[in-house]
Amino acid sequence: MKEPMIELRNVEKAYSGTPVLGGITLAVMEGEFVAVTGSSGSGKSTLLNLIGGMDRPDKGTIVVDRGEISSYDDQQLTLFRRRKAGFVFQFFNLLPNITVLENVRIPLLLNGIRDASDAYRFLEKVGLGGREASYPYQLSGGEQQRVSIARALVHDPGVILADEPTGSLDSRTGRSVMELMRELAKEMSKTIILVTHEEYVSRYADRTVHISDGVILT
Repeated sequence: MKEPMIELRNVEKAYSGTPVLGGITLAVMEGEFVAVTGSSGSGKSTLLNLIGGMDRPDKGTIVVDRGEISSYDDQQLTLFRRRKAGFVFQFFNLLPNITVLENVRIPLLLNGIRDASDAYRFLEKVGLGGREASYPYQLSGGEQQRVSIARALVHDPGVILADEPTGSLDSRTGRSVMELMRELAKEMSKTIILVTHEEYVSRYADRTVHISDGVILT
């Protein structure tokens, strides 16, 4: 029986005294793909940042891959992000002055792995074999997001966190990226939480959670 990979219990977060999340309780099972939808300012990106250890809750408990990250200190959170989580962003966040291969290798190098064979392998998986020496500016938006997906997966994290991964792409390219992400996640049994405001993107998920005013409605 699968266990929750991610569990939030009564999580609250406020910025400058303004509540953003008001008592979120959520469980995401191992290998599950969950889309989080909601209007701008609803709290969905804050939720993702908390699960990714990029911010801390004011109240409540967050458990990811059996670790209570809400109690971690800064060093523990850094190691968690480095080893246990993979991130895919709306604007790709590729370093422009290094090659595609070097971008994908970053998580490996941060974890002390100098062997580049996995970086080559994942570029093949995302359909960019042969483009290792290219620079990000030489790629289309869809290709850059594929590099971002390869970078997110290369160090074999348990959790993939995607923040509006199709937001900078046209719908046709966005669908191609989503199909790739879903295919690779299932093949590798990854748990995905994806934040989106686009309805077609949420259809790729196993389940959709809707947030409004910092509260889960569905």
